[in-house]
Amino acid sequence: MARSILASTLFSLTLLLTYVTSTRAASNSTQCPTDPYLDPQNDPCNALGYIASIPPTAVAFSLVLLIAFIQTYRIIYKGARWMWPMVVGEYIYAIGFGFRFALHYNPDSLAIYIVEYLMIVLSPCFFIAANYVLFGRLARDIGCTYQVLLPVRRLTLIFVLSDVTTFVIQAAGASMTTSTVYNSALIGLHVFLAGLVVQLASFLFFCVIYARFLYKVHAEVQAIWMQDSKQHWNNDWRTLAAVMTISCIGILIRSCYRVAEVAQGFYGSLTSSETAFYLGDTLPLLVAIGIYVLFWPGRFITAKIAPSANESQNGQELAFSLGNLGHNHEVRTGVLSDY
Repeated sequence: MARSILASTLFSLTLLLTYVTSTRAASNSTQCPTDPYLDPQNDPCNALGYIASIPPTAVAFSLVLLIAFIQTYRIIYKGARWMWPMVVGEYIYAIGFGFRFALHYNPDSLAIYIVEYLMIVLSPCFFIAANYVLFGRLARDIGCTYQVLLPVRRLTLIFVLSDVTTFVIQAAGASMTTSTVYNSALIGLHVFLAGLVVQLASFLFFCVIYARFLYKVHAEVQAIWMQDSKQHWNNDWRTLAAVMTISCIGILIRSCYRVAEVAQGFYGSLTSSETAFYLGDTLPLLVAIGIYVLFWPGRFITAKIAPSANESQNGQELAFSLGNLGHNHEVRTGVLSDY
């Protein structure tokens, strides 16, 4: 179900881009300067407030596209097809940087800016959704669904729906910010900020649930916590748990940056700083998605036949018993369903 929701969201983004760019292009009557490179910060037609630099754009574009290619290969040949939302988001993110090239040569083009902006600011919604799905997969794979605050299937669906909702709010707000009418643009900015804040709050709540899950497994099910301790670190499920933690931290940093940027308004110091954009947005997200290139989840989580309800209950009871006795036995169950 989450797949169809995200696919519909991607389709909606395409329609939104088509509508907004055509509407704004038709209504744009602002007098642009003859030389857009002379004073970009005071150029009324330059939505960025600066000229997008080619070198950092090229580096970011190349890295994001490389990560997307590698993860596409891993999904096809190494498994973990449930990570596809992240890969889709990476291609959208790369397209956004591709439009920054065009924006460098056409800094006053509103149509190019709209596409670039929506692709850049909305693609992390897909990264967040991938982490939501990964958490459910990890909990089921090690047989610790009882340590999750809510039923895993329901938890994943709730957070994915939350992600899609905030995506729509941000998309609507971001499109309104490009209006030539200041009051409409200001309303759009507030709507976009509301979407960012709700997304940040939702993701923070998810991170708390995830941290609680790790604590509960460590405290209550020592057998499972230590089951891979004698294996190499790249075959230890706790490595994947740490990688997901790093990814979540990267997304949190980016989310905090975006909230602070939008809260400053149209002419804030963060909004008109390319350095802030790369340090607060691009770098944390590169870490959040790039970490999975080195530690692909499909290497740690493999599809298994779903156990029956009695087998699951027996497995949980056995895990708790072993944990209480301090034994180091492997007790791992999993399911084949995506969510």
